[in-house]
Amino acid sequence: MKFIILFFLSAIILIAKVDAVSYNGGYRGHGMHADTIIKLDTVKDAKFIKGKKSKGTSAAKTAVVATDTTKKNKDGLQSEVKSHAEDSTVVDQEHQLTYLYGQARVTYEDFELDADYIRVDQKNHLLFAKGSIDPITKRYVGRPISKQGKDKPVLSDSLLFNYQTKKGKIYNPASDQDGSFLSGGAAKTLGKNEIAYRNVIFSTCDLPYPDTHFGIVITKGIAEKNRIISGPAYLEIEGIPLPLAIPFGFFPKPDTRSSGVIIPTFGEDQQLGFYLRNFGYYIGISDYMDLTNMGTVYSKGSYEINETLRYLKRYKYTGTLVLSYGSHNYGLPGDPASKDFNVTWSHSQDANASPGSTFSASVNAGTASFAKNDPGSSNYNPQSLVNNTLRSSISYSKTWAGTPFNMSIGIGHSQDITRKTISLQLPTLSFSMASISPFDSKDRVGEQKWYQKITISYSLQASNSINGMPEDELFKGNYFAKNLQTSIVHNIPVGISFNILKYFQFSTNANYTEHWYLQTIRKTFARGSVSGMDSLVTDTVGGFKRAGSYTLSTSLSTKIYSEIDFKGKGDLMALRHVMTPSLSFSYSPDFSVPSYGYYKTVISNATVPYPYTSQKYSIFEDGFPSGGKQAGIGLSLDNNIQAKFRAKTTDTSGKPRKVDLLQGLTFSTFYNFAQDSMRLSPISFSAHTAIFNQKVNLSFSGSLNPYVTKVLDSISGGQIHQYALPINRYTFQDGKFPTLSYISFSMSGALNPATFHPRPAALPGSSLQTINPKQAQRLAMINSDPSAYVDFNVPWNLSFNYSFSYNNGYINTSNSNTVMLSGDVNLTDAWKIQYSTTYDLRALKLSGVPSFTIYRNLHCWDLNFQWVPFGYFKSYNVTLKVKAAILQDLKLSKRSDYTNNQNFSGN
Repeated sequence: MKFIILFFLSAIILIAKVDAVSYNGGYRGHGMHADTIIKLDTVKDAKFIKGKKSKGTSAAKTAVVATDTTKKNKDGLQSEVKSHAEDSTVVDQEHQLTYLYGQARVTYEDFELDADYIRVDQKNHLLFAKGSIDPITKRYVGRPISKQGKDKPVLSDSLLFNYQTKKGKIYNPASDQDGSFLSGGAAKTLGKNEIAYRNVIFSTCDLPYPDTHFGIVITKGIAEKNRIISGPAYLEIEGIPLPLAIPFGFFPKPDTRSSGVIIPTFGEDQQLGFYLRNFGYYIGISDYMDLTNMGTVYSKGSYEINETLRYLKRYKYTGTLVLSYGSHNYGLPGDPASKDFNVTWSHSQDANASPGSTFSASVNAGTASFAKNDPGSSNYNPQSLVNNTLRSSISYSKTWAGTPFNMSIGIGHSQDITRKTISLQLPTLSFSMASISPFDSKDRVGEQKWYQKITISYSLQASNSINGMPEDELFKGNYFAKNLQTSIVHNIPVGISFNILKYFQFSTNANYTEHWYLQTIRKTFARGSVSGMDSLVTDTVGGFKRAGSYTLSTSLSTKIYSEIDFKGKGDLMALRHVMTPSLSFSYSPDFSVPSYGYYKTVISNATVPYPYTSQKYSIFEDGFPSGGKQAGIGLSLDNNIQAKFRAKTTDTSGKPRKVDLLQGLTFSTFYNFAQDSMRLSPISFSAHTAIFNQKVNLSFSGSLNPYVTKVLDSISGGQIHQYALPINRYTFQDGKFPTLSYISFSMSGALNPATFHPRPAALPGSSLQTINPKQAQRLAMINSDPSAYVDFNVPWNLSFNYSFSYNNGYINTSNSNTVMLSGDVNLTDAWKIQYSTTYDLRALKLSGVPSFTIYRNLHCWDLNFQWVPFGYFKSYNVTLKVKAAILQDLKLSKRSDYTNNQNFSGN
């Protein structure tokens, strides 16, 4: 049954593509004849064969251009026949024959012919061309290459062509027509739009006959402009004809995309039963849009539906919309089925389509169990199966040229698959004005005055949002009405900066922020609740409410340079250290005091033997503005270390190389005078750098607690519990260094041969806007399933990410230590192994979903074996498919789905 599918799918898709080839003379004949070289005429060429020259014959050993000077008449030639040869030209004036040797070329009107040998019969208007046997390699070289008008070139063993009637014979032709290839046999041009062919093998394999791996052999047929009438045809794989044939065929050749049936695949799922997968119908709506309808049915009642709409307008926009729905029953017969859906939409706009405005979309939304119940939708990609978050965004942005204003409108979505909750932004509006100097003049002469350095900007952020909504409440209108949170935020920063004493940079800023709300919240304790228990009730109160906050800040910074020079013949010339100390002061009032009206206090009823409980809260859902007065000094110190090396001997510029050894080693803290205790904030530090010529990134960050923290015991419920109590006493007062409360370190990189031997920069004009349709089709196929694309041109790839973190909770500590590895390596030119795994160095075991894939390049076929060896997603998948984009449905697969691992315990 699989071979029947292979044949008929190939016949329907491949032969329907002949229209691009049939009347272009592009054929690779099938079946190497005893001799595909047309024999010379024994009469006309007798003298030439004997090596003698007849009367009126001339020979030249240099390149000669010959022109047919025959008088043009109404019934004769309307253009000149031009010929050229690099080696020699022999002219037989008696028989009006011209023999061209060595890189010969003949042109007539829009017809071009190149070959190692060409004979021009001016009397009968015939061209004969063939190659020659190389005396050293004994290979047939200099094959004829013919081209008619805008058609693609056709390579052949030999040809005989009447350049007046446009008729001729082509032996063992070879042509590429939009990803389809023909080879072997013979073709006869009967006119401009009609060709007869015999023993032609039609395939997506670009190897010439007899190395063509597979294809459909059409023994006899006639191709016209809008149809193909074929005689007997059969399928051939690796040169072996299969006993699968059709006696005749009639195939339409529309000028636009044609619709057709999508052939399904058959198989069995251990839980869902026998299936008929991905059957459907393809609709070519227009040259800019198509629709693919596919479905899958299972013998035990489950089914899946998938609709894919693709659209493309070159130099304007492109996009894909996919709607998927599934009903699966993995339980007992009679149990309710699990209903799942998923929507994905991607839309991108060409940067030059509409200067100043951009529309884009990236949507991925659906039920939390969709990827688990329908793994085939992601081609059984393990990374998609363990994804815990879905995100979407649709946005439109507009910039007004010549003004500081810009605007963007969008909607967003975030979905937690584990908790089955959804957060929505419906919609968001952003309007901003870039920083301007209102007191400066365009006609100013000389330096700015101090007041002309004052800058001001403005931004507006408006949003309607719902956070943490359960999936089953998504389409219930009353939930939206009760929980929709509307917020409008205005922000106006005003600042000025200038230099003091030449080396110091001083700046001062005032920032005002105001929020507008259409609803607020109120909290109360439920009647009869016991103090200390979680019994708060939150109510939403409608009505307009505003809240404003302001902050004042100043800062002073400078740069300190130090350098060490190294004298000698070594590569290291100097080390440079740049320190950037910064001192700042900031002030903001306590907006939680009752006079502002932004905060309220909720008090529980006192119940013997429990005391009352009180809690202060913001009446706004987002907690704005923050409570607590702040008036303090901030300190920070940034460090950069750079090395200078002598130029390499291969560097023709001779300029020294500068390498960053340490980038951004920063220490910072803040001292708040307004607090009554614990005024000094934790000391934070961070740094990052890159090694191996900026190929591997290193970073770390952490925090130090400057105060003493004691661990005390308490008794509750008859048990002893420990808790941490901070004390307003510095650790250095006890002769101790500040306590490390948190630290993290990470190292990541992506390495391959191109990392150490960079490729030349792309040529100007090489971009997505300049690719041809065949490249665009290939790119679209890769984007639709990146995991299915394998590049054998790169010998190896290695991506890694090592991370370590440590948390000190005083009562107990926690840490994580993991390394992630992924990449691939070529075992040979045709074998590649791809791997992806995560290893927990602390637990000494694999985590995540390790996977291994073995690829075999079969030239025009791909064979891959994907294996997930451990865990709940343990499975394997073997696929043999055709590389050609037009035959992506032509494949054989065998898989063991992870859904059969119902008894997996994780141990």
